[in-house]
Amino acid sequence: MKQYAVGIDIGSTCAKAVVLESSGNIVQRLVQPTGWSSADTAQQIQTQLSEFIPQANIAATGYGRVCVPYAHRQITEITCHAHGACALYGEKTLTVIDIGGQDTKIIRVEDGRVADFLMNDKCSAGTGRFLDVMASTLGLAPDELYELAACGGGVHISSMCTVFAESEVISLIGRGEEKKNIAYAVVDSIVTKVAAQAARLLPTEGPVCLTGGLCQAQVLVDALSDVLKRQVLTCPDGRYAGAMGAAILAREFLRDLS
Repeated sequence: MKQYAVGIDIGSTCAKAVVLESSGNIVQRLVQPTGWSSADTAQQIQTQLSEFIPQANIAATGYGRVCVPYAHRQITEITCHAHGACALYGEKTLTVIDIGGQDTKIIRVEDGRVADFLMNDKCSAGTGRFLDVMASTLGLAPDELYELAACGGGVHISSMCTVFAESEVISLIGRGEEKKNIAYAVVDSIVTKVAAQAARLLPTEGPVCLTGGLCQAQVLVDALSDVLKRQVLTCPDGRYAGAMGAAILAREFLRDLS
């Protein structure tokens, strides 16, 4: 009978799951909105993964990890994102920038282990939630905001508070500023906040990678690379880094048992 390792990452905005074979190959990925109930989301994931669950070791991470009763272990997001990023980017020493729905984490990894980290969990500025609020104010979907931001410029949002920043955006709309320039200002605000946080932990050398739901926003990746003055790496599976790391750690536990 095949054995599988499952990593489940229930974040504040989205829940992700990754299923690994014993060889380490990914056989399934899932992503869905977390919604108001992490417990309901965990049940939905269990149903979707029912063909693997009876034969799998399961690790849960994310802020909703305590709501996954069928998980064999719960692991912090910091540890899981570190392991997931190392696997996805093929590096054992790197800096991970995870822009999540409600917080941003900067994780320094040395030789495959977490050496240090910073976490912004006091304000939603510089997070996916900030971007969602601003996109809604502009009447845009996030992907539409990215597309417009790539064509805009010349406008900046001075406030680092989401509530006050939204007021600035409304003022910009009221005075007739082009939507593409406001979209640029939103992305610029996120990048400024994240870069300032990253600068406190970023070593002078070594790769930097982006994980989380914004890692496929190329305009944000490019802007962050410019501000940090080094290429920020990203990949299609970057948003699954937390779930990937949880699955890797679950797989290692299976190997230790064999």
